[in-house]
Amino acid sequence: MHIPTHILSGWCVANAFPLTPRQRLFCMIAAAVPDVDGLGIVAGQEMYWRFHHVLGHNLFFGLIVATVLAVLGGRALLTFPIYLALFHLHLLMDFFGSGPGWKIHYFWPISQVGYKTDLVWNLSSWQNTLAAAVLLAWTAVIAYLQRRTPLELISPRLDRIGVEALRSRDVSRSAEPPSGESA
Repeated sequence: MHIPTHILSGWCVANAFPLTPRQRLFCMIAAAVPDVDGLGIVAGQEMYWRFHHVLGHNLFFGLIVATVLAVLGGRALLTFPIYLALFHLHLLMDFFGSGPGWKIHYFWPISQVGYKTDLVWNLSSWQNTLAAAVLLAWTAVIAYLQRRTPLELISPRLDRIGVEALRSRDVSRSAEPPSGESA
């Protein structure tokens, strides 16, 4: 799946829990960080094909990431399982939505075995587009109801602008007189 889809999955799940803005940011990181192994592309195409879905897409990396984020974010008993679950959600989304040929090396470096299924779809498939659209709509609902966006900690100004834009459409509609009545 695409990185923005992973990030939105972390944001949407984070908003189901009583978390701080920093912890919600860490949820987005936990949901996207396995793709750090895709940075091998800077060393060449061969490095990318060899190590993407290996170095960052395994249980041990997930445990390290969840532990570090839980320690840095606080409330570790609550956040550690959320971060670890979001890490695994990334693996699940990639297992089905990365296209044929990709494996998840879940027990690397202990085992070199890669797991895959024949029930996959291409990266540019309608399934991935639908997942992204659903998460984007869910994000808009959260922004409207909770008055925050994924930018709340990174760019509070843009966060406010986005929320106000969503909410002002509702205010302008409620200011109109009901049909059949004159103002």
